[in-house]
Amino acid sequence: MRIEYMGSILTSGFYGEYNQKEMSMKDKKFALIFSNVDESHLGKDVFLVPYYWCKVVGASTIMTEIRKEKSDEYNIVGIIDDNKSKIGNYLNGVKILGDRNDIAEIVEKENIDEIFFAIAKINGEERAKILDICSNTKAKIKVIPGYYQLLEEGISFNKMRYVDLKDLIGREEVKLDKLGIEEYIKDKVVLVTGGGGSIGAELCRQIAKYNPKLLLILDIYENNAYDIQNELSFNEPNLNKKVIIASVRDKFRLNQVISAYKPSIIFHAAAHKHVPLMEDNPGEAIKNNVLGTLNMVELAIQYKVEKFVLISTDKAVNPTNIMGATKRLCEMIVQAANNERGNKTEFVAVRFGNVLGSNGSVIPLFKKQIKKGGPVTLTHKNITRYFMLIPEAAQLVLQAGAYAKGGEVFVLDMGKPVKIYDLAENLIKLSGYKPNEEIKIQITGLRPGEKLYEELLMNKDLRKTQHNKIFVDKPESISLSNLKNQIDDLIFATKLGNENMLKDKLKEIVPTYNSPEFYNNKRILQEAAITSGGEE
Repeated sequence: MRIEYMGSILTSGFYGEYNQKEMSMKDKKFALIFSNVDESHLGKDVFLVPYYWCKVVGASTIMTEIRKEKSDEYNIVGIIDDNKSKIGNYLNGVKILGDRNDIAEIVEKENIDEIFFAIAKINGEERAKILDICSNTKAKIKVIPGYYQLLEEGISFNKMRYVDLKDLIGREEVKLDKLGIEEYIKDKVVLVTGGGGSIGAELCRQIAKYNPKLLLILDIYENNAYDIQNELSFNEPNLNKKVIIASVRDKFRLNQVISAYKPSIIFHAAAHKHVPLMEDNPGEAIKNNVLGTLNMVELAIQYKVEKFVLISTDKAVNPTNIMGATKRLCEMIVQAANNERGNKTEFVAVRFGNVLGSNGSVIPLFKKQIKKGGPVTLTHKNITRYFMLIPEAAQLVLQAGAYAKGGEVFVLDMGKPVKIYDLAENLIKLSGYKPNEEIKIQITGLRPGEKLYEELLMNKDLRKTQHNKIFVDKPESISLSNLKNQIDDLIFATKLGNENMLKDKLKEIVPTYNSPEFYNNKRILQEAAITSGGEE
């Protein structure tokens, strides 16, 4: 098996910045890129590509580790580098063969089976561009961990992994103010509702790193709770934790928990989130999302919780479905609670888009469809969504919590929206198939309540925070008592089972709630105006 490694020579200056404070000239070290060859290829040349670390790691160190791990299976082939002035030169006796534009030709000519992408510090968009070039070859791709992870954990050949979809969406690695996060979490009792879900579980993983006094993991689904409990027991043996099976709808049970453990911080991630299911079951969305949030908020006020962080969604912005409208109402509850006289709790919401690979997301569905031989189904060729990685979302939620003063809706920078069609194509290619040849992509039509485009902002009056990926919307003046009266009417409508009454009442409370056709047509007209040179 041949493997080409790819990376950047630090002195080229093409990828990322060189920080004199982090590393002196004598510390500019490179690891060697290599190819795995089977017995029939032993002795042949293999490609080499340098990559850099902001720790003292030399070529000999990397080669020693590789050879220790893999013995004689690896030989050095050559180098790829985007600095054209280096092409034709040698590094440690190995020739630099070309730049990114030569990858496809080299893979084909040299019969490369795998590409090792070894650029640690690189702009997310550039990283995605290069990986896209690599993904259009027949070779499989492996990547090293990100820059900040390497700084924390150091180098290990075993940390290399095959590239997956998250590498192709161009997300930047997150740098956190860890001292600021630790300041409000360390030695505190922290409660995470929905703690077994995708976001909730990752919040638990991240919180565990900041030494809470006690981590309370609350979830109604025992299997999810059991899984995160076992994982943390193995990975964080010194963590003081307790799993609680409870529903956020059950205020009596919640009161038992909060009165017993007195949490200082609550991350409220429990919610129903599946758009089509909630369209068919609006009453359940109301009871779980709205009533559940109200229960948690009232108990937080009663027991003087220090900080309450609601996990929200981009679907709350100009909502076109029950799920989005209920989450917008949850944001309103949190903002109203912060305005409550005598309230001691800092109530905030954090809004972001889809998380890649979360339970119920499109990615697991696509993977199942590909495994069965297709077709891969999506609702519209032009549908776009914002995507974020699960760890990234959880980390930024924790960071936003450190910035909270009360009443804010924090908006996470989701980067550029991703076409779901492109996502499907990339996933098919990463699975080793040709899109629309070996695996078909089938358009099925928009589902009830589904937008072509998601939005993240209620308005354009956003303020910056200390973090370049976190912005804050201005607080709103909402009366909690008035809102509770409206919610009582909403709950009454759920008991009657009158879905039309329920939706009408929800539209009354959330005036931005409208039909998907309204917003879809509005967006299409706006884009047409821009294309023709007109104004929005």
